[in-house]
Amino acid sequence: MMIKSGVSRYLVLPLAAAVLAGCGGQGSSGPQGKGADLPSAASTTPHAVSETSGAPPSGSGREDGSPPSPSGSASAAAGSAAGAFQGAYLRWGLDRPLAPPPAPPAVKPPLAAVWPPVSGLPTVIRRVATTDRVVFLTLDDGIEKDPAFVDQVRDLGLPFTQFLEDEVIGDHYDYFRRLRELGNRIGNHTLTHPNLAGKDFETQFHEICGQQEVLHDRLGLEPSLFRPPYGEYDRTTLEAAAECGLRKVVLWRAEMEPKGLVYRSGDGLQPGDIILAHFRGPELLDGATMTDMITSMLREIQEQGFTVARLEDYI
Repeated sequence: MMIKSGVSRYLVLPLAAAVLAGCGGQGSSGPQGKGADLPSAASTTPHAVSETSGAPPSGSGREDGSPPSPSGSASAAAGSAAGAFQGAYLRWGLDRPLAPPPAPPAVKPPLAAVWPPVSGLPTVIRRVATTDRVVFLTLDDGIEKDPAFVDQVRDLGLPFTQFLEDEVIGDHYDYFRRLRELGNRIGNHTLTHPNLAGKDFETQFHEICGQQEVLHDRLGLEPSLFRPPYGEYDRTTLEAAAECGLRKVVLWRAEMEPKGLVYRSGDGLQPGDIILAHFRGPELLDGATMTDMITSMLREIQEQGFTVARLEDYI
């Protein structure tokens, strides 16, 4: 493993007890959003609900880089719109299919860094410098574990990156393993979701490396992507992340909220935007389901002339 041997002694520290309602932290900054209300929970007719996988961890000791080999009902194109189930867009409340993304670039574009790159520290990005009409979906935490979302992802061939937090997942990593088996990679989102900025190195190391160890133990992975809770970080965060084997810090430019997409700047999507959404259910989505939220977001993406690509194909 790439994780320092000192991590295990940190894992015995108490975890925070509060379950977080959100991690974007964007609402208080007054972003300008589009008023696209979520459809009601009855607006979709889901495919047969999948069972989560009970398979043991695969790929032990390796980075979550290349996609897993799809098995079962997943096609070789799983995780991209090209592998979508025919007619699934109607089942999930879309007016038209999600367009397949372009082929992954032969040469990955330059990273649009938002922190001056420093040798030995992770690069911080908010978007990808590409002219392709693509955006990248990321889903944080793991609070909601809706089985219907697994079917929606499979049917639509929807690619995204999962940034997982241990405290809200508990013993339910099988659910996220199933999503990864459909081609969706996993990143680190800390053990208990604290605001890391300003905390000492030991605290930040515990939160980041502790979750890296959990992801290795539970899923056999050593991710290279990290998302700091609330998007807050400092140089100590980057130093701790580097010690834990993480190479990129992934922020976002657009965020999916109950009323629609909101933006950190401007009033619409741009090529290469990273979108933040969350694993959420009716109690946090004004009565809508997670699949309703995803459908509403995809409608907005389509209306603005974009499709969804896999982030790891570009960075």
